[in-house]
Amino acid sequence: MSACWIAVASADHVQRGRQGGFMQVNHGKAAPLHRVRPGDGIVYYSPTTVLGEKDGLQAFTAIGTVREGHPYQGDMGGGFTPLRRDVDWAQAEEAPIKPLLARLEFTNGKSYWGYRLRFGLFPISAADFGLIAKAMSAKLASTTACRGE
Repeated sequence: MSACWIAVASADHVQRGRQGGFMQVNHGKAAPLHRVRPGDGIVYYSPTTVLGEKDGLQAFTAIGTVREGHPYQGDMGGGFTPLRRDVDWAQAEEAPIKPLLARLEFTNGKSYWGYRLRFGLFPISAADFGLIAKAMSAKLASTTACRGE
């Protein structure tokens, strides 16, 4: 059974992953990526455009499906070899989170809705995944089992 996930990273880091066809979470830590499986749906939420900035982007910036295979080490130079998983990224638009707050299960009715986002990777319902995908006008691969349809 496939799962749906939200991963958190700045938009510039998400863009690097989209260009390279991979995802990283929590600065390349292994444990979170071992919870993700092929066929799982992944949505990236970006609180900011650039890591460390306070520009208030607060948007979903990428959506896709985890490819077959296992986590592997990437090389970002300077001895930094974060763990990655390959992802088929969908054609999609950025979507701000604020218009969705009252409709998403993981945020609805929660005054501190951003708290869960601090963990870097967490599961969401298929319904939330579908709502986000629709807001992003995502064209998901037919292999995405977590479609929320």
